[in-house]
Amino acid sequence: MEWIEIAVTVDGEAAEAVAEVLNRYGHQGVVMEQAGFDLDFWEDEVPPAKQLIVKAYMPADEHLPDKQQQLKDALRYMGSLLAIPAPTFKSLNDTDWADAWKVHYKPLRIGRRVYVRPSWIEIDDAKTDDIVIALDPGMAFGTGTHPSTQLCLMASEDILEAHPGWDTLDLGCGSGILAIAAAKLGAGNILALDTDDIAVEVTKENAAANGVAERIHAQSGSLASLTHAARRFDLALVNILAKVIIQMSGEGLGSIVRPGGVAVFGGIIQDQVDDVEAALRQTGLEPYKRRPLGDWVVVEAKRPQS
Repeated sequence: MEWIEIAVTVDGEAAEAVAEVLNRYGHQGVVMEQAGFDLDFWEDEVPPAKQLIVKAYMPADEHLPDKQQQLKDALRYMGSLLAIPAPTFKSLNDTDWADAWKVHYKPLRIGRRVYVRPSWIEIDDAKTDDIVIALDPGMAFGTGTHPSTQLCLMASEDILEAHPGWDTLDLGCGSGILAIAAAKLGAGNILALDTDDIAVEVTKENAAANGVAERIHAQSGSLASLTHAARRFDLALVNILAKVIIQMSGEGLGSIVRPGGVAVFGGIIQDQVDDVEAALRQTGLEPYKRRPLGDWVVVEAKRPQS
């Protein structure tokens, strides 16, 4: 069978929006890589992401013309709001497609101790205190290659090193990478929530594959389900989008963090940080640190003791 590779090169917040569109049409999920940089060279530090290439794959069957047109229309409509170029289409044979998406995933060291690898690649350079996470791309977001995910992992490493045993929430868990890292970094009870049932199942599968299934409770849910149940956490990991964080700030977001606890917010680009931090203050949180990487920023915020 012949396959078609769809690729769109974008920067900033557009990458997340394009990935959402491509995920509707692609088979085996989406691939997100940094443009113009070879992941083989990622060792001790992560370079800034100036542009991202979002890719998906679809079979060249009788539905292909209709799907291509629908995809073009969806991106054209989105282009009225964000700077999005037209997608490119490349033909691949069955053998090429089987390995095409794997090319973009290599072992990736993040922070001091986190080491993310695809399940089909064994590593022989892990240090004795490394936290190794085996994770494959699929129908849920979060493989560690996106700058926002990297920043959230770095923040988790620092926070849990200082506060082992903290009860942790991964809100919008996607692939479960943040929950899995938290478990391996020494978090206490971990709840992983997502409104997408596929993401919940993927998180469970990935947690089991990494030997931490008994540490992570993954279920379908949202901020509303937490506030109604009065659930509270020492550490909340919220790697979604700035506009969603701002919206949730008006829906009791700060209340899910225990007094003295910390929340980490990702999915924010540089020109959105001030608005996000203003919204967090309104919900009772105090932003205290920004972690930048290229166009992306992660914000860490505390909930005061009283």
